[in-house]
Amino acid sequence: MNQVDYLRISLIDRCNFRCQYCMPEGAELDYILRQQLLTNEELLTLIQAVFIPVGFTRFRLTGGEPLLRPGVVDLVQAIASLPQSQDLSMTTNGFLLAGMAQELYSAGLRRINISLDSLEPEIFDQIIGNRGRARWQKVWDGIQAAYQVGFDPLKLNVVVIPGVNDHEVMDLAALTIERQWHVRFIEFMPIGNAQMFSDQGWVPSAELRQRIRARWGLTESQVRGSGPADVFQIPGAKGTLGFISQMSECFCDRCNRMRLSADGWLRPCLLNESNQIDLKTALRAGTDPAELRSQVIQLLALKPEINFKQRESGTTGAYSRTMSQIGG
Repeated sequence: MNQVDYLRISLIDRCNFRCQYCMPEGAELDYILRQQLLTNEELLTLIQAVFIPVGFTRFRLTGGEPLLRPGVVDLVQAIASLPQSQDLSMTTNGFLLAGMAQELYSAGLRRINISLDSLEPEIFDQIIGNRGRARWQKVWDGIQAAYQVGFDPLKLNVVVIPGVNDHEVMDLAALTIERQWHVRFIEFMPIGNAQMFSDQGWVPSAELRQRIRARWGLTESQVRGSGPADVFQIPGAKGTLGFISQMSECFCDRCNRMRLSADGWLRPCLLNESNQIDLKTALRAGTDPAELRSQVIQLLALKPEINFKQRESGTTGAYSRTMSQIGG
């Protein structure tokens, strides 16, 4: 088991997209009220007084859509300036990024992941649940702005959905040939839209690799990420291809992360809802940080047993939170 030193922090559960794999179409979501969200001050208190002392040194800001969070640039600057913060990154849908890329970079953010599930505007709008609104161009502009500002690595996340965007895998992979971009193909998961998963299924990463290998060849990359992706490279390409295979392979033995929801629940595993800790309520009740550290340490000790193969042991029926509410 890897050392767990990586915390994914959901800043907000709201999103300006309704991606099919994240939110069921037509579903009514109960968004967290603003007063129930962790404030910037509370987040910083937890990072400095609880998470850093127990060994967390790397942080990723997620959502919902994190760029919708008021004061996000100030929060980035505050976390980036902590001497113990060895790595700070963000996952965004990119829609607001063109106008914020420079501010975020100047605040200390250096790594960014942008969701780009299609290069075809109509399919893109279908996936994100915004048919007819032509949002692809703004996301593409955000990617270009991040590239020009200097984000490195710049990663593009692609959730591969059979019959929807799997025919674009080659075009998306080709983005890495001339640019130092890093495309990550993610297997479609049964969280967020179980009905769609049941109807569509998923494409194994091994099948995607075989398609790419047949066209260009494919070698294992010397560049290794900090997450679960298996990283490859088209020979001579400037960027890399990563494959996140949570459905076809169990990589729990190298999982190095926990997730903090926007309302302060610490979750040890994306696919298991057991053993979560409500840090926000405890913090607001005045609980000593030493006690919170003790609870987190106990949860870290339990984490190896809370894994993908046992995910149903902590979940009854449907997952109680969608992907957007968990923080991905």
